[in-house]
Amino acid sequence: MSARLDSLTSWHADWSGLRVAVLGLSVTGFSVADTLTELGAEVLVLSEGASEEYARLVPIIGARLELGPLDEVPEALRAFDPEVVIASPGFAPSHPIIRWTQQSDIALWGDVELAWRVRDKVVRADGTPADWVLITGTNGKTTTTQITATLLNAGGLRAAPCGNIGVPVLDAVRDPGGFDVLVVELSSHQLWYIGQSEPAGQLSPHAATCLNLADDHLVWHGSAEAYRAAKAFVYRNTRVACVYNKADAATRRMVEEADVIEGARAIGFDLGTPGPSDLGVVDGILADRAFLDDRRNSALELTTVAELREVGLSAPHIVQNILAASALARSLGVDPVAIHDALQTFTLDAHRIQLIAEHRGIRFIDDSKATNPHAAASSLQAHPGAVWVVGGDLKGVDLSELIGGAGTSVAAAVIIGTDREPVLTAFRRHAPLVPVFEVIPGDTEDVMDRVVQLAIEAVDGEGTVLLAPAAASFDQFTGYADRGERFAQAVRTWIERAGS
Repeated sequence: MSARLDSLTSWHADWSGLRVAVLGLSVTGFSVADTLTELGAEVLVLSEGASEEYARLVPIIGARLELGPLDEVPEALRAFDPEVVIASPGFAPSHPIIRWTQQSDIALWGDVELAWRVRDKVVRADGTPADWVLITGTNGKTTTTQITATLLNAGGLRAAPCGNIGVPVLDAVRDPGGFDVLVVELSSHQLWYIGQSEPAGQLSPHAATCLNLADDHLVWHGSAEAYRAAKAFVYRNTRVACVYNKADAATRRMVEEADVIEGARAIGFDLGTPGPSDLGVVDGILADRAFLDDRRNSALELTTVAELREVGLSAPHIVQNILAASALARSLGVDPVAIHDALQTFTLDAHRIQLIAEHRGIRFIDDSKATNPHAAASSLQAHPGAVWVVGGDLKGVDLSELIGGAGTSVAAAVIIGTDREPVLTAFRRHAPLVPVFEVIPGDTEDVMDRVVQLAIEAVDGEGTVLLAPAAASFDQFTGYADRGERFAQAVRTWIERAGS
């Protein structure tokens, strides 16, 4: 069987009759099933639940659907005797079906592995498939993916952001219009599955980056070491540029230890003065000293912090994202002028350090996407002295280090969420001089109305109210977007009542 799988490295290979079990039926799972049935494989989809649309479409495309509990290996899966199992990213390594797959010596892939194998469905004018650029990191993945795609398009390349950003890689691969570059955002879950692939299917990207590393998803991976190892897979087999964060030693070690293609360069970025193979900041100028001939004696200007400030992109962690994206774009030949011009019109997604309003000297910033301590620390660094709205579903994460560091510089803290006591305790122990206000469920019909009321009292004049919860949102909201939108609505309601 291994010989056949080793041969399946093209859309035009013979996939007919291959028995593939697909775990999960979200947008990713459906893209996998749809691709495989088009290729002629025999497909069994197993999922605990499914939307009405997907449940209707699966048999139409020619796959079989089994719905029901997946806390143990279903008999339908054993009877199917799959040659390959392709799992959606939500299935952790410890899941019984994943363990059974590995113990049974059945090939285990993720959707990205399949996409890489069939990437030649649509090719460029020269007959080659699109280049791939891989982006991961604990924080900043989506923003950097969006910026990178924007810069590449500005440079005249047809680029598609895909992957963990919301568009399955397989959908981009199968787009009949074709692309020059796929900018693939990868979660640690997707990277773990990439790490399970055999040599025949291993990705070999043009360029790759891990933006940063902080503890996250430890329950899924089982340990911090396993999480780091998964992230490090992003650099494996990189051909041209391994872009890393000079301010994060973990990403440097990943590049140093990576098994790359001969000739691949290590390209560093940070907010300091760049070295001869780096991108950085000199006297407020974002400079490239990596992609020019005389990089030991000169640099290329990309843009300035002042210009970024005018378009709301000057927060330190956003500048780092821009430097990483610029390095990736420059590795594909995008001109510095194109980068400069594209950044003048780029806008961040909602709920990412988004200015909601400014009224009576109070600025309200929505960074609801800051769902872990690392992201919240970046927000606090960008907005020193703010009234900090923090808390939610901590998922077992300890905020003591965050509060003992960046949290001590805040003017006050407003605590939300169901896991309030650990946050309150951390403030008592590590930032006892910071005024703390607690929003207790039941105090008001809407949590955020009470948040805004307490935050305005805490500002006591002019200042900034920053929603950067450092926690997940599902305890009180339907997601980080709902949390941010309700914060924004509460701000607008206060402004209407306050008047001019």
